[in-house]
Parts: sequence; structure tokens; C-alpha cells
Amino acid sequence: MENRKSSMEKLDMMSREQFWQGKKVFVTGHTGFKGSWLCLWLNKLGAEVTGYALQPPTKPSLFEITKLSTKMNSIIGDIRDAAALNKAMADNSPEIVIHMAAQPLVRESYNTPVETYATNVMGTVNLLEAVRHNPSVKAVVNVTTDKVYENKEWHWGYRENEPLGGLDPYSNSKACSELVTQAYRQSFFANGAAVASARAGNVIGGGDWAADRLIPDCINALLQGEAVRIRNPYSIRPWQHVLEPLSGYLSLAEKLFTNGKPFAESWNFGPDDQDAKPVQWIVEALCAKWGHEIGFTIDEGDHPHEAKFLKLDCSKAKNELQWQPCWSLDTTLDKIVEWSKVYQSQGDMQAICLAQIAAYEAVLNLQN
Repeated sequence: MENRKSSMEKLDMMSREQFWQGKKVFVTGHTGFKGSWLCLWLNKLGAEVTGYALQPPTKPSLFEITKLSTKMNSIIGDIRDAAALNKAMADNSPEIVIHMAAQPLVRESYNTPVETYATNVMGTVNLLEAVRHNPSVKAVVNVTTDKVYENKEWHWGYRENEPLGGLDPYSNSKACSELVTQAYRQSFFANGAAVASARAGNVIGGGDWAADRLIPDCINALLQGEAVRIRNPYSIRPWQHVLEPLSGYLSLAEKLFTNGKPFAESWNFGPDDQDAKPVQWIVEALCAKWGHEIGFTIDEGDHPHEAKFLKLDCSKAKNELQWQPCWSLDTTLDKIVEWSKVYQSQGDMQAICLAQIAAYEAVLNLQN
């Protein structure tokens, strides 16, 4: 604990902008929804960002509409290709690695289980092997998911020391990624990079076009004036704006880099308890904010298993990283509507993203 306290004192004297200015950062999955937001933020902070990922997974994509490739070194590659990944890392000599590349969808994992495991498990192995052979790396954050826990459908949040599990291939593959991370940390990084994992809740925000996700389905229905189809109206999730966990990842990377090993553990990043809401609540609140009551219909078809209740206990991150949520769920939905209406009017999407990041930073600075 003393080491953690001394690290916090060092970082208290250094602003986030000062820390990231000129840092060489390697981000896998930079063409995805979360990865694009992260790279925009890192670029704004002055970091030298290299991304490694497949082509954007959707069309349109946040990566393309924000012209992100003009602001960073973008490498199109597959994390299942160990040689290409190792070369990309060696060529760029990063100091910090944030691993976000994944097959990220529960329902898709039922359709492509082999690809899901290959990407989420062997992709993590390949990433950590590349780190092992590139001594420039001082800190690694492996981003997994809140779904890594053995879900008992209880009404309190899971803590980092709860048993891992996962009934579906996505959740289970991410739990496997956690075990890979733990094994590599103990086997290969005792005197090397500080390696941690980050588990976040249901992330929402502007620029997500992934299939079978509630917010994209709602926005598409609102734009077309159609009722939104939902599967599980009473399922409760820990909803949070995408910038919330990203802020946690940045805080964790800062601590790992500054005083690594005491922070080389797993960490939860989720919203406050009052922002764990049912799917139906989200649909109705978003429609009300948009100003158009489209309503919803229940998709009565056969669906693979999805958890009904899921919540995280984030006490550890709040106490030891001084991280905490900045935006309520109400504010988060306001930001999604704001972003989506700029997109609807064919506005400057890079500008609205940077404006929302600046607004988030303003609240963050007030908290600190």
C-alpha cells in the first residue's frame, strides 16, 4: 500500500496532459468503437499513437467519420498473426500498450465460437508474447469485460477476486484472456512490463454501429421512425458512457508506468449503482430525450443465453486509482442524443467527439 500511495503522490503533481505528452502508445483494436474514442483522446493529450487492428468492423464507423487515420499511425493487421503483430510493435517501440482488439459480441460468439476464442484468447497470447520481446514496453492494460465473472444473477456487484466463468463463448473467452494475463504476469513479467487487466460494464456512446447492441438499434429506429425491437426488456446492465472506462484505462496505465508492479492486477470500471437500469428504461428514456416516442416491440424468437442481471463493484478503482464515474446515466443519454443529432445533420464528427471529451475532462478536473 505504501508503494501505491507514493505513486499517487507522484501523479498528483503531474497533470494527465503532462503525463501523456510525447508518450509512445500502442493500441490494438483502434478501428473499433472504443478504440477510436481512446485514440482521439490520446491524440488530444499529445501522445504518439500507433494502432494495430483489422479494417473498421462497421460501415459507417467512428474511425472513418472522424478521419482518425490522419491523426495517428494506423496499421491494419490481425492480432491472430503473431509475426505481424510482433513486427508492428518492434517497429514502433511503444512505452505503453492498451489491448482492446477482440471479437466483442455475445451473440456473434455463438455463430463464430472458434474465431472468437482464436481472437480473444490467442490474440492475447500473441500480444503478450510481442510485449515480452519488446523491452521498450513498461505498462500493459488488457481490456476484457464485466462478463468474465461466473454470473450468479445476484443483486450486488462482482469484485475483482470473484470466480471467473462465462456461459457463452464471448464471456468465457474473455475469462480465458484474464487467466492468460495472470499466467504471463507471474511467469514472464516479474522484472519486465507491469501488466494489468481492466473489466468494464456496458459501454455506450455516439459512434457505435455494432449489430445487436441496444443503443445503435434505438438510434437507427429513431432515425427511421420505427419501433425498436428488444429481446430482454427487464435485463439490467451497468450502463456507462464510453469515456468513463477509457478514463479508467488511462488512470491505470499512468499508475502502471509510474510505479508498476503494485498496480499490476485486475480492475473493475463501472457506473454507480443507480445507473444499472433495465433495457426498457433505457429505450424509454432515450426516446423521450430524442423527442419522438417510437415505442418498442419484443423480439419473441429463440435467443441464446444472455445474463439477466450484471453489476460491478468498483470500490478498488475508486479507492486505489482515485477513479470514479463523472457522468450520470441521464447525462450519458443526453450526450448520445447530442452526438447522434450532429451526425444526422452531417456535422463535423471529429469536432463533436473532441468537444465531448473536453466536457468530460472539465468534470474530471472538478472532481480532482
